[in-house]
Amino acid sequence: QVQLVESGGGLVQAGGSLKLSCAASGRTFSSAAMGWFRQAPGKAWDIVAAINWSGSMTWLADSVKGRFTISRDNAKNTVYLQMNSLKPEDTAVYYCAAGSKPYYSTSPGGYGYWGQGTQVTVSS
Repeated sequence: QVQLVESGGGLVQAGGSLKLSCAASGRTFSSAAMGWFRQAPGKAWDIVAAINWSGSMTWLADSVKGRFTISRDNAKNTVYLQMNSLKPEDTAVYYCAAGSKPYYSTSPGGYGYWGQGTQVTVSS
Protein backbone atom coordinates (compact mmCIF):
# COMPACT_ATOMS: atom_id res chain seq x y z
CA GLN A 1 0.00 0.00 0.00
CA VAL A 2 1.24 3.47 -0.87
CA GLN A 3 -0.17 6.75 0.42
CA LEU A 4 0.64 9.99 -1.38
CA VAL A 5 0.37 13.55 -0.09
CA GLU A 6 0.96 16.50 -2.43
CA SER A 7 1.97 19.98 -1.32
CA GLY A 8 3.30 23.18 -2.81
CA GLY A 9 0.34 24.36 -4.84
CA GLY A 10 -0.96 27.89 -4.71
CA LEU A 11 -1.66 31.10 -6.59
CA VAL A 12 1.09 32.56 -8.75
CA GLN A 13 1.29 35.17 -11.48
CA ALA A 14 2.04 34.19 -15.04
CA GLY A 15 5.76 33.73 -15.49
CA GLY A 16 6.24 32.65 -11.92
CA SER A 17 7.36 29.34 -10.44
CA LEU A 18 6.08 26.71 -8.05
CA LYS A 19 7.56 23.46 -6.82
CA LEU A 20 5.18 20.65 -6.02
CA SER A 21 6.17 17.85 -3.69
CA CYS A 22 4.62 14.44 -3.26
CA ALA A 23 5.53 12.56 -0.11
CA ALA A 24 4.96 8.84 -0.23
CA SER A 25 4.62 6.29 2.50
CA GLY A 26 5.17 2.62 1.93
CA ARG A 27 8.13 0.40 1.30
CA THR A 28 7.63 0.15 -2.45
CA PHE A 29 8.22 3.83 -3.31
CA SER A 30 11.82 3.40 -4.39
CA SER A 31 10.87 0.65 -6.86
CA ALA A 32 7.85 2.40 -8.35
CA ALA A 33 7.49 4.74 -11.26
CA MET A 34 5.78 8.03 -10.42
CA GLY A 35 3.71 10.45 -12.42
CA TRP A 36 2.14 13.89 -12.20
CA PHE A 37 -1.27 14.47 -13.73
CA ARG A 38 -3.52 17.49 -13.83
CA GLN A 39 -7.17 18.20 -14.37
CA ALA A 40 -8.57 21.61 -15.20
CA PRO A 41 -12.29 22.31 -14.64
CA GLY A 42 -14.39 20.68 -17.33
CA LYS A 43 -11.39 19.08 -19.00
CA ALA A 44 -9.99 15.60 -19.20
CA TRP A 45 -7.04 14.30 -17.24
CA ASP A 46 -3.68 15.21 -18.69
CA ILE A 47 -0.41 13.56 -17.84
CA VAL A 48 2.21 16.18 -17.17
CA ALA A 49 5.34 14.24 -16.29
CA ALA A 50 6.58 10.80 -15.32
CA ILE A 51 9.75 9.32 -13.89
CA ASN A 52 11.09 5.81 -13.56
CA TRP A 53 12.02 4.15 -10.28
CA SER A 54 15.59 5.46 -10.16
CA GLY A 55 15.07 8.86 -11.70
CA SER A 56 17.24 8.01 -14.69
CA MET A 57 14.39 8.28 -17.17
CA THR A 58 11.80 11.04 -17.34
CA TRP A 59 8.96 12.03 -19.63
CA LEU A 60 7.35 15.44 -20.05
CA ALA A 61 4.25 16.46 -21.96
CA ASP A 62 4.96 18.68 -24.96
CA SER A 63 2.99 21.48 -23.35
CA VAL A 64 5.41 21.70 -20.41
CA LYS A 65 8.76 20.77 -21.98
CA GLY A 66 11.37 23.39 -21.26
CA ARG A 67 9.34 24.73 -18.32
CA PHE A 68 8.71 21.81 -15.95
CA THR A 69 11.10 19.28 -14.44
CA ILE A 70 10.27 16.08 -12.60
CA SER A 71 12.69 14.57 -10.10
CA ARG A 72 12.67 12.24 -7.12
CA ASP A 73 14.60 11.61 -3.93
CA ASN A 74 14.17 7.99 -2.94
CA ALA A 75 15.91 8.57 0.39
CA LYS A 76 13.12 11.01 1.25
CA ASN A 77 10.32 9.06 -0.47
CA THR A 78 9.45 12.21 -2.36
CA VAL A 79 8.86 13.16 -5.98
CA TYR A 80 8.95 16.75 -7.17
CA LEU A 81 7.55 18.82 -10.00
CA GLN A 82 9.40 22.07 -10.56
CA MET A 83 7.22 24.40 -12.60
CA ASN A 84 8.76 27.50 -14.15
CA SER A 85 7.41 30.10 -16.57
CA LEU A 86 3.88 29.23 -15.54
CA LYS A 87 1.01 30.13 -17.83
CA PRO A 88 -2.71 30.61 -17.08
CA GLU A 89 -3.40 27.41 -19.00
CA ASP A 90 -1.39 25.50 -16.39
CA THR A 91 -4.17 26.20 -13.90
CA ALA A 92 -5.49 22.85 -12.64
CA VAL A 93 -5.55 20.45 -9.75
CA TYR A 94 -2.29 18.52 -9.84
CA TYR A 95 -2.15 14.92 -8.69
CA CYS A 96 0.79 12.65 -8.14
CA ALA A 97 0.44 8.96 -8.78
CA ALA A 98 2.46 5.84 -8.05
CA GLY A 99 2.73 2.95 -10.41
CA SER A 100 3.13 -0.72 -9.60
CA LYS A 101 6.10 -1.16 -11.95
CA PRO A 102 9.53 0.44 -12.08
CA TYR A 103 9.07 1.95 -15.53
CA TYR A 104 6.59 4.73 -16.13
CA SER A 105 3.38 4.77 -18.06
CA THR A 106 1.83 7.81 -19.73
CA SER A 107 -1.67 6.49 -19.10
CA PRO A 108 -3.63 6.97 -15.86
CA GLY A 109 -4.32 3.24 -15.98
CA GLY A 110 -0.66 2.61 -15.30
CA TYR A 111 -0.93 4.02 -11.79
CA GLY A 112 -2.67 2.42 -8.87
CA TYR A 113 -2.19 4.98 -6.13
CA TRP A 114 -3.19 8.64 -6.20
CA GLY A 115 -2.81 11.63 -3.96
CA GLN A 116 -5.61 14.00 -3.04
CA GLY A 117 -4.40 16.73 -5.37
CA THR A 118 -3.13 20.26 -4.93
CA GLN A 119 -4.56 23.33 -6.64
CA VAL A 120 -2.34 25.42 -8.89
CA THR A 121 -3.78 28.71 -10.08
CA VAL A 122 -1.88 30.95 -12.48
CA SER A 123 -3.21 34.46 -12.91
CA SER A 124 -2.66 36.50 -16.06
